[in-house]
Amino acid sequence: MAGRLTEKDVRDIATYARIGLDDQEVAQMTVDLNNIIATLEPITHYELDGVEPTFHPIGGLHNVMREDVVEESFTQEQALANAPKQQDGSFLIPAILGGGDQ
Repeated sequence: MAGRLTEKDVRDIATYARIGLDDQEVAQMTVDLNNIIATLEPITHYELDGVEPTFHPIGGLHNVMREDVVEESFTQEQALANAPKQQDGSFLIPAILGGGDQ
């Protein structure tokens, strides 16, 4: 199993994950992560060469996507038929960042 994590390792992980930790939190997180790693360490002793997986969440499915077939679509008029507001053949929506009058 990998060696123990240092406080520098935890700081690097926190920086990568964009998690702000103070010195006390880094110290506690270092202890916690090392305890988790120690708890999982026994699974590294199992001999798993040649053992086939026994479960897969989607079973024997290989391709769950339908064929990509071109089909008739809405016309622009049909798409805009129930739009509360439209302008120049497009949906007109309220501005959310300011600067617009709608």
